[in-house]
Amino acid sequence: MATFMFLMLPMLFAAVEVGAQKQPSNITLGSIIYPNRNPSSWLSSSGHFAFGFYSKGDGFQVGIWLASTSEKTVVWIAGRGDPPVHSDGYLEFTKEGKLILWSKQNMKVIAESPKPVTSASMLDSGNFVIYNKIDAVWESFDYPTDTLLVGQRLISGHSLVSSVSEIDHSVGRFYLSMQADGNLVAYPTNYINRPEASYWAFMLQSRGEFGDVDSVFVSLTPRGQLFRNASNGFGFQVNEIANSSTRTTNKTVIYRATLDPDGIFRLYTHSFEGKDEPSLEINWSSLQNQCQASGFCGVNSYCTARNGSSTGACSCLPGFLYVNHEMKFQGCYRGFVYEESCGSSDSTLLTYNLTMIQHLKLGGYPFSQVSIVEQDCRKSCLEDCTCWAAQYVNGVCSKFKLPLIYSTLDPTDQSVKAFVKQSYNISQIAGHTVPHPGKAGNRNKSRKELILILSLALGSVAFLLTVVAICSYLFYRSSDRQYRKLLENPYLGPNEEFTLRSFSYSELEKATEHFKEEIRHGSFGNLYKGILSEGNRTIAVKRLEKMGDEGEREFKAEMTAIGQARHKNLVNLLGFCLEGSEKILVYEYTSNGSLADILFNSETSPSWEQRMRLALDISRGILYLHEECETCIIHCNIKAHNILVDDLWTAKISDFGLAKFLVPNQVGSQLQLKTRGYLAPELQNSALISDKVDVYSYGVMLLEIICCRSNMDVNVSTEDEIFLPTWVHKCFVENDLKKLVGDEEVDVKSLERMVKVGLLCIHDNPDLRPSMRNVVLMLEGIMDIPFLAYTNIV
Repeated sequence: MATFMFLMLPMLFAAVEVGAQKQPSNITLGSIIYPNRNPSSWLSSSGHFAFGFYSKGDGFQVGIWLASTSEKTVVWIAGRGDPPVHSDGYLEFTKEGKLILWSKQNMKVIAESPKPVTSASMLDSGNFVIYNKIDAVWESFDYPTDTLLVGQRLISGHSLVSSVSEIDHSVGRFYLSMQADGNLVAYPTNYINRPEASYWAFMLQSRGEFGDVDSVFVSLTPRGQLFRNASNGFGFQVNEIANSSTRTTNKTVIYRATLDPDGIFRLYTHSFEGKDEPSLEINWSSLQNQCQASGFCGVNSYCTARNGSSTGACSCLPGFLYVNHEMKFQGCYRGFVYEESCGSSDSTLLTYNLTMIQHLKLGGYPFSQVSIVEQDCRKSCLEDCTCWAAQYVNGVCSKFKLPLIYSTLDPTDQSVKAFVKQSYNISQIAGHTVPHPGKAGNRNKSRKELILILSLALGSVAFLLTVVAICSYLFYRSSDRQYRKLLENPYLGPNEEFTLRSFSYSELEKATEHFKEEIRHGSFGNLYKGILSEGNRTIAVKRLEKMGDEGEREFKAEMTAIGQARHKNLVNLLGFCLEGSEKILVYEYTSNGSLADILFNSETSPSWEQRMRLALDISRGILYLHEECETCIIHCNIKAHNILVDDLWTAKISDFGLAKFLVPNQVGSQLQLKTRGYLAPELQNSALISDKVDVYSYGVMLLEIICCRSNMDVNVSTEDEIFLPTWVHKCFVENDLKKLVGDEEVDVKSLERMVKVGLLCIHDNPDLRPSMRNVVLMLEGIMDIPFLAYTNIV
């Protein structure tokens, strides 16, 4: 009899849903609700559930919640990645049967059906349903967010995705996937669903005997039982995941299963009796404490479970700082000086030490494992410039690179200890005690040596500063007349500063052999190669050849922008020439040409490591323009043709002719760009620009760097591949990223990271694109990449 009931469960659940759909509708075509006046929601007949607007920060969100509790328990959210709606918005169930959210900024269709629609209803099950004359044509139950309700199914290929927090229901850090193989598995959102990334699973039992799965789903019964139901051509397998212990006859009970913001899947019971506040009970949890959820604490931090509690606390590893001190779970970044080039000869001012942490387990995968004694383990990591942490357990030494992930502190495990590396330079040592492993005598000797070195360094610096001051004064006197002439020029503002050389036209004509060798052709001028007689230095000369207001504006913008900016990832402006109608800019020469030449026109593609370095170089250059200049500079024309590469394979941003200058948080004027492939979608509607314009262009270019092809290419095998962002997104969703790089051997994790960042940067909503600071942190692996990276892509 029990077996028969198990086999009948899927049909019983279906009967519950059909019965619910036959309830009378209460929402007619043309109905409207508003966020700040009644009605602000549509209630179910019992009043337990409501569909409509609820508060989110300074605005409102659309969703479904338990309305009969004092604190809103949200069970479904519409448009989780969208910004809050302002009070002037409204939700309309139109005459055509579409559910549309209207605001001043835009309109968003929440639900629609190809079939004619007659009405809608908020059911007592928590399901919002739209009907035609015969049956339901759209249900919120078909699109679960973070919660399952009674009668709702989580089917194969669908997931529950956690919220950021209890009050912010945007996409969070974890998801629970009902996989086609019959396994229900939880993952952190910054990893594709692979077994090694999972932290909890409910596996299909007797897999060998059962065979391949045809259909599978998870559902919650009216008795508070959470089942996984699988079937194939030969029969059913029904397994209980969890069971509510609450058994009442005189109370109204609502069950829900939620993937909470901490990554734990829990079964809840809300019990209602009379007019009293309902009681809330947790009947079951997938994990015992939050630290068991991989990624509960971000990179370069570790989780500590509090005594006698299921909660965990996130702490930075020694030498690291919180990305966001208010939200410590976001992880940590390096708070110390380090060498960018492993084994660099410029490391004389750096000293390293290891901090030992007892009971600390490092997550992820080590790049080296060997059986040695503890002292040798410490020494091995200290001397290995790729090692940033080591773990020693039962005679085995494991070494790890950055970022360090999924680390936990477990006081009950006496066998494990970790060593975390950090570095200091001399300027940090002054006035501070620097911990260093070794005997006290060695520490005192090292301290004396460091004091002596510091004293000599300070004396040298004082002498050097004196020499520089004298030279600067002499240079100023000799250049005074040229600067006065420059400041009188009508193309430059009176308050702008320049430390550039003024060239004569004849000087540049001679250097370029009468502008003989053209490097690149531009819309307002060409770039020529030249050699200065003094020092035999190769230069690039940009000559404005197409006069007019727009050309002169570009010349002024470029001279102003790059004249006040100095960064290793910006092309270096050496000087200028302003003689009569001649307007010329002189740049450093970059021997490897443009990024477009390297990616699209070269016989051999750059290596994966070279491409990763170029991508990071460019992101750091844009970050400098956006946040580290005195005035925020928005480049407005980031593309592969405007990135130059020198002989050391350092990427340098060039062509500042369209640059805009903003104070922090300012929004600029309208802009007409010429390169549609890199054009942010908001500019297609003549919107005001912001720094997110550069972020979008960078995202498109990052995808080009990954794939070594242009963002638009008609000479491809399938129509899907013509527009690069669409093809990359398709490959990502299908978990087939190797297709993007062909037969090239690349690091899979870095490929996934770069693709995610690229897709996040080209989000159609500029507010949901990351800042360039966060782009750099994500590319370096210091910051987790939001789940939003692969949703709502244009």
